[in-house]
Amino acid sequence: MAEEFQLRRAWAADAGVIAQHRVRMFEDMGMVPASCFEELRRASEELLAEMIARGEYLGWLASPTSDPAAVVAGAGVQLRQVLPHPARLADGGYGVGCGRHAIVLNVYTEPGWRRQGIAALLMRQIIEWARQERLDRLVLHASDQGRPLYTRLGFVATNEMRFNGSLT
Repeated sequence: MAEEFQLRRAWAADAGVIAQHRVRMFEDMGMVPASCFEELRRASEELLAEMIARGEYLGWLASPTSDPAAVVAGAGVQLRQVLPHPARLADGGYGVGCGRHAIVLNVYTEPGWRRQGIAALLMRQIIEWARQERLDRLVLHASDQGRPLYTRLGFVATNEMRFNGSLT
């Protein structure tokens, strides 16, 4: 029988586990050399704790029902305010969006718990939360491994581009 999972909201005290997941996610994508792992983890934990406390980052953590203390996956959103913009309405027409957006971040499942639907469970929770909050837009940056899941859930590629030169 498949394991069942429960979700709960993340609190500032969970910043350490979220930061660990965040850095391991980037490590899995080959973006974090060992020499930077701890510095990135520590900086992420500090800022996440502050952002959670201010309500700028909301996260959800997943645990097996059989072991509620074990956090095996998580995902979150960073809220961001942007200028009003044209927005697609439910009827297919256009209106004016008030600029309430969220970017999905830190979607991560521990290796031994992957392929059990936990990321989909977390993402459905985030989508439902975004609907209840009546956000104008919910976006994310997908890894190659995550792209099929996000496509199944209704995310589409957009016209976003990123400057690839140095800004420092």
